[in-house]
Amino acid sequence: MIELNRRNFLKGVGAGGATCALASTLPGTLAALEREPLKAVGEDVASICEMCSTRCPISARVLNGKNVFIGGNKESKSFGGKVCARGASGHSLLYDPQRLVKPLKRIGERGEGKWAEISWQEAYQMMAENLNRIKAESGPEAVAFSSKKGSLSGHFFHFAKAFGSPNTFTHGSLCPGAYVIASKTMFGTKLKRDLANAKYILNFGHNLYEGINMSETRNLMKAQTQGGAKLVVFEPRFSIVADKADEWHAIRPGTDVAIALALANVIINEDLHDKAFIKQYVEGFDEYAKEVSQYTPEWAEAITDISAKDIRRIALEFAAQAPKAIADYGHRATYTPEEFEMRRAIFALNVLVGNIERKGGLYLGKKAKTYNKFAGETVAPVLAKPGVKGMPKPSAPRIDQSDKQYTMVWKNGGIYQSVLEAALEKKPYPIKGWVMCRTNPMQTMTDRAKVLASLQKMEFIVCCDVYVSETAAYADLILPESTYLERDEEIADKSGKSPAYYVRQRVVETIGDTKPSWMIFKEAAEAMGLGEFYPWENMETLQFAQLNRDAKALSNIKEKGFVSYGKPLLLREPEMVKAFTDQYPNAKPVDADGTYSSQLKFKTPTGKIELSSAKVESFAPGRGVIRYRPAVLKQKDELYFIQGKVSVHTNGATHNVPMLANLMSDNGLWIHPVTAGKLGIQTGDTIRITSSVGSEVGSALVTPGIRQDTVFAYMGFGSKNKELSRATGKGIHCGNLLPDKTAPVVGMNLHTTGVTIEKV
Repeated sequence: MIELNRRNFLKGVGAGGATCALASTLPGTLAALEREPLKAVGEDVASICEMCSTRCPISARVLNGKNVFIGGNKESKSFGGKVCARGASGHSLLYDPQRLVKPLKRIGERGEGKWAEISWQEAYQMMAENLNRIKAESGPEAVAFSSKKGSLSGHFFHFAKAFGSPNTFTHGSLCPGAYVIASKTMFGTKLKRDLANAKYILNFGHNLYEGINMSETRNLMKAQTQGGAKLVVFEPRFSIVADKADEWHAIRPGTDVAIALALANVIINEDLHDKAFIKQYVEGFDEYAKEVSQYTPEWAEAITDISAKDIRRIALEFAAQAPKAIADYGHRATYTPEEFEMRRAIFALNVLVGNIERKGGLYLGKKAKTYNKFAGETVAPVLAKPGVKGMPKPSAPRIDQSDKQYTMVWKNGGIYQSVLEAALEKKPYPIKGWVMCRTNPMQTMTDRAKVLASLQKMEFIVCCDVYVSETAAYADLILPESTYLERDEEIADKSGKSPAYYVRQRVVETIGDTKPSWMIFKEAAEAMGLGEFYPWENMETLQFAQLNRDAKALSNIKEKGFVSYGKPLLLREPEMVKAFTDQYPNAKPVDADGTYSSQLKFKTPTGKIELSSAKVESFAPGRGVIRYRPAVLKQKDELYFIQGKVSVHTNGATHNVPMLANLMSDNGLWIHPVTAGKLGIQTGDTIRITSSVGSEVGSALVTPGIRQDTVFAYMGFGSKNKELSRATGKGIHCGNLLPDKTAPVVGMNLHTTGVTIEKV
């Protein structure tokens, strides 16, 4: 374990001032409009942030017609009525001169940066002519539709289904997909963390103090500062979460799975696993235990560089705190080709200590339908899903459907990067059109050169965004979406230990000629002759339908912005079950032990938690049981190159936002002093980073907060299109250094590779 003072090495992290380019000659941007006072929709409007994927509840108000103050919504207790730096900066989108406010049509060569403003009618006609032509010539499957997952993706993918294409993709395979697939494989659903009540937390790079999720970040802080929880971090660099931990172990990149398996080995060998829990709820324990028996701490030490003594001690400490012990399954951690095994191995540690549906452990979200059944009455309204009859059924398989090992991925966002192979190699068939909504694969997908070649190969590209992103710079048509402060959206489910809903509402009247994405794709569909699949009139119509025409419930959610219903419930926690049954006289009868333990079911083939899976074995032979597989991530003379999130930016989406660009505009490459000394490099030196697929020039940040064999950069920097003047050419473009490789089973786009460094 290495102990460091974070202040000593984070100086010079690259948070220099950005170039404040306040003027723009680009057509279709706000710079061409005269600034008018902001028109408030209400005095204090409850809404939802969209500066990152967490989408925190907010409360916003207009100040003197000039600005918008954004704070947290105090109705949402777990979020603490707070916002992060990204959330607080959302108002700077509104008056950003570089923000899009008119549809744009490409008039030069693709990527040349020549644009002309057009009307929405022209834009829709352009879409209709080109997409319908491709459909007539090659079938609807020849058009791919990709979007950042969230509030807008449902409407966007509805448009894709109406068009008839099976090829819809979220950003899952570029970021959070692995833990989702692993969780659904083992538990049949996604799980949530009760971090606030945990007493011992194992962390494998889930950096909640930089990749901030306001609710989870606050809960982690509460566990550490109020609950006295011990936090142990396994990560190659001294991140902020490592700085705040009780222990930091500088693990070799990509070897997390070995640590997780060795910890399990100790827990089982020392007879510390929860045998009663395993007997009642777990399938495949014997096969798992047999496999794990070979993964000793001594074995793991040689692979991970973490001492066997520490591994054994940590395993004993972790088990001693059960069930208030969490092995955090992570989000975007150090990637390995064995992501499926890594995430399952981490989930398995939670199973061994029986923390499911217990305080300080993992739990299943209590949505209204399930909660009401337990209560024996309607405590919370159940959201309806307004369906549309007669939607076309695709006649072609998905382009990522040829390999059975990815069976779990097809309905969970798909393998986004499969668009590249379909475009360049026509496998399994050619993709000729690409429609995108708030996604930026030129930044977030690996092998930028390959992404660029794929874009150049397309016959027609549409991007819907608030900026001319690095990807949108290669589009034929750009559709300007309203910012989240200018649009209404559907009721969203935010259930945790009890049902909860929240809603995005307009804070200000629309600036320029932008539209919310749900309206854009509804109107585009109508222009394309697909209006029959859009029977709703507007967003309020949809909201009303969602709540089964319950005007009172709709009014309550809109007024408060966030509404939580009922008593929090964990099925295996006696005190919570008693409070629940006291509240609801008609509640389901409890078990003899005062819990709902017998009611805990899992949506897996066996109805139990599956530590080994016959289903997985059927489509991915040899993968049914969790096991270790070595991965080669670099060559002998190379350094590991890893990336991560920073608290003031969201992947490749926010680097041109004025306030955030001023906070941090560059990403220095972290290099250990010993490594830097051998290369003659000092902090601030210009360096060249070279991988098997690309080369980048950046600045060095020499720090002891990283392994000697590893270098690190925050992702999302170094845009190469001239339209984003604050971000263009600032920092290292990580995607330009990463080869296009896909992990087995989970379909993840890998984000660890080998590089060489030289001083320029």
